[in-house]
Amino acid sequence: MVHTLPEEERELLDVVRAYVAREVAPRAAEAEAEHRFPRERFDELARMDLTGLAFPEDVGGAGLSYRTYLLVLEELARGHATLALAVSVSSLAAYALEAFGTEDQRQSLARPVVEGRHLGAYCLSEPHAGSDAASLSCRAERDGDVYRLTGTKAWVTHGGVADRYVVFARTGGDGPKGISAFAVDPDQPGLEVHAPEQKMGLTGSPTAMLGFDDAPVPADRLIGGEEGIGFGIAMSALDGGRLGISAVATGVGQAALDTALGYAREREQFGRPIVDFQGVSFLLADMATQLEAARTLYKDAASRRDAGYEVSKVCSMAKLFCTDTAMRVTTDAVQVLGGVGYTRDFPVERYLREAKVMQIFEGTNQIQRLVIGRHLQRGT
Repeated sequence: MVHTLPEEERELLDVVRAYVAREVAPRAAEAEAEHRFPRERFDELARMDLTGLAFPEDVGGAGLSYRTYLLVLEELARGHATLALAVSVSSLAAYALEAFGTEDQRQSLARPVVEGRHLGAYCLSEPHAGSDAASLSCRAERDGDVYRLTGTKAWVTHGGVADRYVVFARTGGDGPKGISAFAVDPDQPGLEVHAPEQKMGLTGSPTAMLGFDDAPVPADRLIGGEEGIGFGIAMSALDGGRLGISAVATGVGQAALDTALGYAREREQFGRPIVDFQGVSFLLADMATQLEAARTLYKDAASRRDAGYEVSKVCSMAKLFCTDTAMRVTTDAVQVLGGVGYTRDFPVERYLREAKVMQIFEGTNQIQRLVIGRHLQRGT
């Protein structure tokens, strides 16, 4: 399938590519080394209207295709994965508020996230409810005009720096039908943000645990104004989130290939650039082929989403393939560089560490295989 973009959207990608090369990529290593979230870069993306590309114009979005949004994410990830992830995760929270919120919630809560004035976070996982999200135990008890939240949310991207948390909590009995979703402020009484996790990669992106101790969240922050629809919100949002991670992973892989190819052209052994040696050139050829296949898969999934098709299976396929590809490509990039690839003199070791977690979050790749297998069993 040949994908074409309107001229306006091709120009947008050119602008993003130039911005990433000028402002993002040169600062990425420093932010990661300092474990610092690049909020100033995120705010620049908001001013460039890049945080709500695929959202409707009536909530401050650009109304562009999901495919265009993913291509922009890939370009951002080639410069700094943490920044691309920030847009993807914030969009995950914005989607829950925009697609399922009341009209008042769409304007008062979703719009600031879509426009990038607020940074969103998505709070689904718990210490004992990761892959099995339906078993979450954080509770929300109705008490007059508030819901009192009690429990713990784990692995929250943007924990401690977010302006809006979308929190999933149990308002009813066991299972998916007892789960609801809430929009929570960062200064919410009864909310405690724990110390950030010490991670092997994406160190510029804070990941923290949140604790709720009888936190009185106003009842009008129940997303959609209805109890029991939270699990459906979570799963619907994750389809788009998995495509976001697919694009981010592909961008990281492309950055690794770019670095490996540049090095192979310059590095000489036995009087010749190592790119001339079959062992290296074949490795680079495989990396490029795998990335092109990954890009084609996520673009096709996005086109299906834009056309209104059911996309859960293909979103899982894209997330599985793109993130596994990123892991293979970044590993091979280190191999091409040899000893210096294992040092921090070159960024490929960082790309490898960043790629690893992409096989884990937004649903582990084992869960993606489970989802795909269930669709195959049902013939869907």
